[in-house]
Amino acid sequence: MIYPKIAAVATGLLLAGSAWAQTDVPFALDWKFEGPAAPYFVAIDKGYFEEADLSVEISAGSGSLDAIPKVATGAFPVGFADINSLIKFLDQNPDAPVKAAMMIYDKPPFAVIGRKSLGVETPKDLEGKVLGAPPPDGAWAQFPIFAVENDLDTDAITVEPVGFPTREPMLAQGNVAAITGFSFSSYLNLARLGIEEEDITTLLMADYGVDLYGNAIIVNTDYAAENPEVIEGFLSAVAKGWADAVADPAAAIPSLIERNPAADAALEQRRLELAIDANVATDFALESGFGPVDADRFASALEQIATIYTFQSMGDMSTYFTDAYLPEGGFALK
Repeated sequence: MIYPKIAAVATGLLLAGSAWAQTDVPFALDWKFEGPAAPYFVAIDKGYFEEADLSVEISAGSGSLDAIPKVATGAFPVGFADINSLIKFLDQNPDAPVKAAMMIYDKPPFAVIGRKSLGVETPKDLEGKVLGAPPPDGAWAQFPIFAVENDLDTDAITVEPVGFPTREPMLAQGNVAAITGFSFSSYLNLARLGIEEEDITTLLMADYGVDLYGNAIIVNTDYAAENPEVIEGFLSAVAKGWADAVADPAAAIPSLIERNPAADAALEQRRLELAIDANVATDFALESGFGPVDADRFASALEQIATIYTFQSMGDMSTYFTDAYLPEGGFALK
């Protein structure tokens, strides 16, 4: 016979043991808590990480490079970063224990954003115009590839270095005819400044010959080798969070607003929707699986990077990306 008090104590110990068994996994984002970060908070709120016995704490970042050294040093086991920046980092730090393990932005958000009323509708329209570009901008870093692929005369383009805070205002005021930036961010920032959406031209570089991939989940390879089940569980939970966001972006936003109450819910929903449509739920991700990369395209991307960056020693795809922690064929987004 099990006495009630003893049973209650035993149940409490089991529950406590279950909580103690959870593995803490700090996750370093690339940027602030905005719309595209919502799927990760959905994965927390819906218990997807908990199902994998993980306790995940998400930290904001300050740019697409930010998470790479954090993960490489082991301060964070996982992060979210631009794979093109990771490729260059590994070329300069070949022994660093960091690698991409799940592609999120199958198409990178690198874009040139212009205004039709200022004469910018196609890549060629940039010739004879002023282009505003923040020097540390990820999209600006890829502009030379975009220029080559679209046969642009870069001598005919006046490049104006601008700061991140002044980039969209300068375009809104007509001080520049176009800017470089992330498609979903610059587009919405212009709309908030009162520019009619019909006047905004978004030239997504991936649609104009640039084969680069975008942001991916990166892992500390030493940690991943010792804890493969943690990484597999983490990636599976991330995939579930993104699948939910793809199915119902509006339902994902409350999880974001809980962490960033000052955010504009409608704006961040739109930002998330733009990221899903242009960068995440691509034809490849929907047909071939969410998370993996295409080997031929990756090889082409490396060749394009080599046109603007001098490699010390260019590796192949396996140097920078591993699918060891993904299910065969990736995850289903829908």
